[in-house]
Amino acid sequence: MSTYVFSDVHGHRATLDRALERVSPGAGDAVFCLGDMIDRGPDPVGVMRLTRSLPNVCVLKGNHEDLMLDALDHRDDVVAQANWAINGGMATLSGLQEAPEDEASELVGWVRGLPLSAHVEVAGRHYVMTHAGIRPGGSPPADGAWSAAALDALLSAQTPDDLLWIRDEFWSVPTGLLDERGEGPIVVAGHTPTPYLASMTDELDRPVRNESGIAQMVRVGARDATGGVADRWDIDSGAAGGAGFGQVTIVRLDDGEEFAEPVRDGE
Repeated sequence: MSTYVFSDVHGHRATLDRALERVSPGAGDAVFCLGDMIDRGPDPVGVMRLTRSLPNVCVLKGNHEDLMLDALDHRDDVVAQANWAINGGMATLSGLQEAPEDEASELVGWVRGLPLSAHVEVAGRHYVMTHAGIRPGGSPPADGAWSAAALDALLSAQTPDDLLWIRDEFWSVPTGLLDERGEGPIVVAGHTPTPYLASMTDELDRPVRNESGIAQMVRVGARDATGGVADRWDIDSGAAGGAGFGQVTIVRLDDGEEFAEPVRDGE
């Protein structure tokens, strides 16, 4: 069994499809999507359909799903409509209007029930997953043992706004969850395209762009106080920026291998 994570596809269904073909998740694998399936790209409804169909998938709500629900729930609210529109929501709205009415309603209802966070243990390491990140300043449990209950308590103490929207305050500050031996949970998040991190932190494991100039996932925060282990992984590889800027990255938590597919012209 393997565990895969991806985030921030932003309507680029064809790109996601190619990345998934490379990992071919099966019935024994676990898949996590950290939100922002929709908006900006040409086929956000297709991304929702594809993501929802994956075996053993856990999908988290992102800030763009939150914007969509706010706009759909408050159709007379000019601010809610404008917030969604300026963030690429018209691509999603058009897709929902073109879909059969019962399917569109079912997809929106599914999104409405998505959680804001999750955690998983893989190969002896705990991973905390949210769309945007967590509020820093945590600390290991008094007994040093990270249990499911301790992780639940950590996540329940977060605000929805932070889980969906936090940015600089998360990426620029250590989480405080790793000890000096590097033991403790790693936080995996999206929301912030990795090129933006260059202005937020200098604790990156590699450049935010690959040799082709395309955004790539990075690991953040390795230092002596964390035993040289990065405590934050940013897997938003800039797909929202389209061809020539970003790609969709799926990372396998079991061994850290990355499967990245650049967004192509027209998709």
